[in-house]
Amino acid sequence: MSESENTGPTGPGEAAADEPLAIVAMSCRYPGGICSPEDLWQVVTDERDVISDFPDDRGWDLDSPNDNDNDAGPAVPGKTYVNRGGFLEHAAGFDAAFFDISPHEAPAMSPQQRLLLEVSREVLERAALDPTTLRSGRTGVFVGADPHEDGPRFRDAPGLAGRLLALLTGGDTTCVTADTSASGSLVALHHAAQALRRGACSLALAGGVSAMATPADSVAFSGLRAPAPGSRRTAFLAVADGTMWSEGVGMIALERLSDARRNGHPALAVIRGSAINSDDFGGGSTTPHAAPGSAPNTAPDGDAQVAVIRQALADARLTPDAVDAVETHGPGTRLGDLTEARSLTAVYGRNRPPGRPLLVGSVQTNIGHTLAAAGVAGVIKTVMALRHGVLPRSLHDEEPNLPVDGAGDGLRLLTAPLPWPAGERPRRAGVSGFGPSGTHAHVLVEEAPAADATPAPAWNAQPEPDPEPLPVLSAPGMSAWPVSGRSAAALAAQAGRLREFALARPELDATDVGRSLATTRTSFAHRAVVTGADREELAAGLAAVATGQPAAGVVTGVTAATTDGPGRVTFVFPGQGSQWLGMGRELRETSPVFAARLARCAEALGPYVDWSLDDVLAGAEGAPALERADVVQPALWAVMVSLAAVWQAAGVTPDAVIGHSQGEIAAACVAGVLSLDHGARVVALRARAVRALTGRGGMLSVPEPAARVRERLAAWDDRLSVAAVNGPAATVVSGDPDALEDLAAVCETDGVRARLIPVDHASHSPQVADLRDEILRTLEGIRPGEARIPIVSAMTGQMLAGPEMDPAYWYASLRAPVEFDRALRTLVAGGHRTFIETSPHPVLVSAIGDTVRDGVAAHPRGTPAVLITGTLRRDDGGPARLLASFADAYVQGVTVNWAAVLGPGRRVDLPTYAFQRRRYGLTAGDRPTTSSGTATGTATGTAPGQPLDAPPELPASPADTSTHGHSPSATG
Repeated sequence: MSESENTGPTGPGEAAADEPLAIVAMSCRYPGGICSPEDLWQVVTDERDVISDFPDDRGWDLDSPNDNDNDAGPAVPGKTYVNRGGFLEHAAGFDAAFFDISPHEAPAMSPQQRLLLEVSREVLERAALDPTTLRSGRTGVFVGADPHEDGPRFRDAPGLAGRLLALLTGGDTTCVTADTSASGSLVALHHAAQALRRGACSLALAGGVSAMATPADSVAFSGLRAPAPGSRRTAFLAVADGTMWSEGVGMIALERLSDARRNGHPALAVIRGSAINSDDFGGGSTTPHAAPGSAPNTAPDGDAQVAVIRQALADARLTPDAVDAVETHGPGTRLGDLTEARSLTAVYGRNRPPGRPLLVGSVQTNIGHTLAAAGVAGVIKTVMALRHGVLPRSLHDEEPNLPVDGAGDGLRLLTAPLPWPAGERPRRAGVSGFGPSGTHAHVLVEEAPAADATPAPAWNAQPEPDPEPLPVLSAPGMSAWPVSGRSAAALAAQAGRLREFALARPELDATDVGRSLATTRTSFAHRAVVTGADREELAAGLAAVATGQPAAGVVTGVTAATTDGPGRVTFVFPGQGSQWLGMGRELRETSPVFAARLARCAEALGPYVDWSLDDVLAGAEGAPALERADVVQPALWAVMVSLAAVWQAAGVTPDAVIGHSQGEIAAACVAGVLSLDHGARVVALRARAVRALTGRGGMLSVPEPAARVRERLAAWDDRLSVAAVNGPAATVVSGDPDALEDLAAVCETDGVRARLIPVDHASHSPQVADLRDEILRTLEGIRPGEARIPIVSAMTGQMLAGPEMDPAYWYASLRAPVEFDRALRTLVAGGHRTFIETSPHPVLVSAIGDTVRDGVAAHPRGTPAVLITGTLRRDDGGPARLLASFADAYVQGVTVNWAAVLGPGRRVDLPTYAFQRRRYGLTAGDRPTTSSGTATGTATGTAPGQPLDAPPELPASPADTSTHGHSPSATG
């Protein structure tokens, strides 16, 4: 074969079982301030050693444990001759509130469990997965974890780590914890791969964790002379003298490659094959590579190492020469290094093509031995190397260990960075994990197929009703960045983190950032939306959110913390009063959805008007003025119906609609009771009939309850009547002009600020009776249908089925008073708490607020917050205003489909959640002290420089909670 792969025929169903598994995201924390795969790569390429002194913030006794006798003789019991290692900067910090964990329970959790929760949350974010969307899917959680001496704990069993992660992804979760010491994370990865290929889960999180609450590991293994006196983790060097313990946590998210492509998740790399096995602990060491006199429970088993590598290659259907490099376990001991080097040579190093030795390195030379988190660190490093096209140098490149040096062209240590460019065949590397549990693992990582090398523009966006929906906005430069947090402090921190991220990456498209924020991040209760025309405006807005300052282009809010959410949504369509010259003109140029619906409305109006809607809205020369009732009412109808289409395209679907006076015609169209053609006919011909009343009347707004106003009207008999009851203290009177002036004067004398409304006719008064016959005649043939969206009558205050909105209804609703207050109370009683005035200017917001708040008191229903907002504003009708209205609804809990609002774009990586951590670590006073050199933790490596003659008794390895029974023997 030209390509060293076994690509024989497959039987039915076998292709799926052999399918590569895509790594769709990675997250980690390791020593040296490493908080991401990018940080790890920076440490590796900067060739930094992050080993440091014992931490001084954990209550450790940093003096008494030290055994300063560094000779090879017996160690002092209960002492350690090293006081250095790799330590996480915030191992004790945890955001318990984020995970809804009680502050009383958080201290009882082990640091490893807390770290796993946060890093697993981050890997889901980096995979563009909202955990709330996984609750109905099948997710597997596979974790390598060790028991450490953390003191008495409520949840200390390693197996509970995976159960905690199951809380993150919902109840339908496969959960496996592998307690196999240093191979733990790769064993977990292997089980994840098997579960995905068997179809036991569709998404898997796999990784490992290790955190040290005490120096017990160093103390215990000082009895074996295992820690490196020089505090360096070397690999395959003649000076190798022991291990160096470190902490860390790493997680990767995996999907079958076909699933990743279908879900729009770019593959960072693929897992091509994996294998695990156990050595023969029961019969002693059988490896020919063990040094004479080695203790059978500490000497590494080379036969088992060789076998597991061959099994992984067979699983991947690859021959050894198809692998370019191996990220080794790198024990850092002479015997352990000898064994691993010979095992690699036995499989990979023989008969390799000239000039293509197996390149060998180890990230542990940078970060130390992170125990159960070691293997996943190697996977992350390998994936980053594939993506950057470089194999980095392993540190401490002194004289190699002789068997490695003598391997000829078979093996070569990475003593300097080497280019690793993509070529004709896929690049591949192995990652090994061995350990004293006796369980070995080997994983083969391969570069992603070319189609997955860069992020694809596919999204898990909300489905649209049309196959090719029109964009909500097409305004170049305008963008919106939604940000949220579980608390006000978290929101501020998230905004600050996003600002730094955006300023450091000027090449990123602002729309891509906004779309990624909207589609790959969970929306929490504390929210902000920053809008702007360029990066500087957006960054300034983020700075305002981070500092809690008000600013232009910034909307903030808190959603209702109730099971009812923000309450049911109602679209409100007002009557006259919201119009202004130029309304809709700017939006028509920047919103394809609005423009399309407005054009359809103009077409529907065409047979019934002798003017152009576009000319009227633009105020074109020769166009009739908006002051005319037969012009303003059809024009407002068209604009309001089109604005409703914009909200719906933005993902805000009303649970009910309500219209005030002529606004009821727009409500009926949006509810589906009237077609656009019938709605245009009703609004145009009824408004034309109203022209007969021109000059005969007017209207007066009186800020008093309707009952009090009716008492006032008794003095004028039928000349004045209540035209509308808009709220508890908002009443409109209509009638003869001179009578209205007299009423206004009386109100002024009584200290009531009544206001004349600029109309010259008296709708909703006895004068309308003169129009009955004409309205019924001109509307004959109108056939209303069943309401698709519930609609409440502003004439009766009752829910309508739809067919009753016939010509007789449209006459009666013009003659009768508008019972808007009553209709609103019907909606409030039904659980409606969100009211969006779908108009070019909000004119009912105040009245709605008074009625709704009064109604909520009578019908609390969990008392979700009341949201009342508008859409456009007078002389402010462009995309910025529309985005602000969407933002106002969103920050108070309304679901807005920002992906549809912002339009197409590519997913970009974003900062992960800004956890607000508290310290939950134990102090020295409340945990047991180490009293002997017994190995209570887990470790790997053998005695430095020579075999062990009389090792102390080792306890049995804790029960393996994975799905395999692994031998508890120890290796190098």
